[in-house]
Amino acid sequence: MEVVIVPDAKAGGALIAGAMADLLRRTPDALLGVATGSTPLPVYEALAAQVRSGSVDTSRARIAQLDEYVGLPAGHPESYRSVLRREVLEPLGIGMDAFMGPDGTTEDVQAACEAYDRALTEAGGVDLQLLGIGTDGHIGFNEPCSSLVSRTRIKTLTEQTRVDNARFFDDIDQVPHHVITQGIGTILEARHLVLLATGEGKADAVAATVEGPVAAVCPASALQLHPHATVVVDEAAASKLKFADYFRRTYVNKPDWQGI
Repeated sequence: MEVVIVPDAKAGGALIAGAMADLLRRTPDALLGVATGSTPLPVYEALAAQVRSGSVDTSRARIAQLDEYVGLPAGHPESYRSVLRREVLEPLGIGMDAFMGPDGTTEDVQAACEAYDRALTEAGGVDLQLLGIGTDGHIGFNEPCSSLVSRTRIKTLTEQTRVDNARFFDDIDQVPHHVITQGIGTILEARHLVLLATGEGKADAVAATVEGPVAAVCPASALQLHPHATVVVDEAAASKLKFADYFRRTYVNKPDWQGI
């Protein structure tokens, strides 16, 4: 696992967007796995700026969804499909025909989970998966004690998660109780995993992910098992890393051609 410590969220977004742009130059039809939430927004903004400047072509790029609410119509403004259309697809000039996501509206949710897992494989797999992390170490909606070999499946939201997400709805009663999420085993099949974490509130989770044992209690620690995992953190999120100075020296002395 490579740990890159950056000054702030904007710098982290630029670094990851640069890696995505390099990937698209090598593989124009790359499948990019994307996440929702506020943390990855600087990545999407920086990549969109490159698209506008003409430095990268996204016309053949494909986008894969990490998770989705169960029961919200696809056109609902807070379905993650709609959020990603606003925050990723439209700014990058990518059409919905290049988008992959699970069907959260079907009555047979289990079949939808299996179908999405299978579709990712049939598409050739995710080339780069962008991840955020919860304060409890969750990735996607894989909460603590999720199986480290889990596949795409339905999960029940904790009441705290529903309370946290209620700000996007008129009231908490409108927040779904269930989601479909790629499992940890599914996530680990991406060729490159990039986790972005910013803010002091993520410091404990980052330390457990990077320097703690691989354990289901911290789902993100499974990234230690991946052959190409990059953790990008700002100074606040890196504040509890024991080996922060080592990570800084390693990155400063890394060959420029190697990227992240």
